[in-house]
Amino acid sequence: MNKAKPFDIPKREVWEAFKRVKANQGAAGVDGQSIQDFEVRLADNLYKLWNRLSSGSYMPPPVRRVDIPKDNGGTRPLGIPTVADRVAQEVARRYLEPLLEPLFHQDSYGYRPGRSAIDAIRVARQRCWRYDWVVDIDIKGFFDNIDHELLFEGRA
Repeated sequence: MNKAKPFDIPKREVWEAFKRVKANQGAAGVDGQSIQDFEVRLADNLYKLWNRLSSGSYMPPPVRRVDIPKDNGGTRPLGIPTVADRVAQEVARRYLEPLLEPLFHQDSYGYRPGRSAIDAIRVARQRCWRYDWVVDIDIKGFFDNIDHELLFEGRA
């Protein structure tokens, strides 16, 4: 092996990822460390994160669970990662997005750069004028509810 680290992650990538995380703000994770607290030892924190990411030894800590109220009176859980984990996720996103983005179907709108729910609604409205049918798929229960005979025949 002629490299010191198995993953070639430039330190600059970790710095750029931190700048984006800082711009997005966000609450502290399970460790209670805010972005401002993380910045107190910024160079050390970024170096430690870079070292773990590039050596392959990074393990994300648990997320802090916060229950968010819903309009219907219930709640939905929201996981809040630590600042360091958000930086690590951003490093991964910056690397993977250019590779994976071209593979997505053109009608995929969720969590994609330059696409939004408003774009999906615009396209759906345009298609409502062209087609007489709609296919509604709930991914969570998709395979529990689809007619498997139709699926195996290739007609679903």
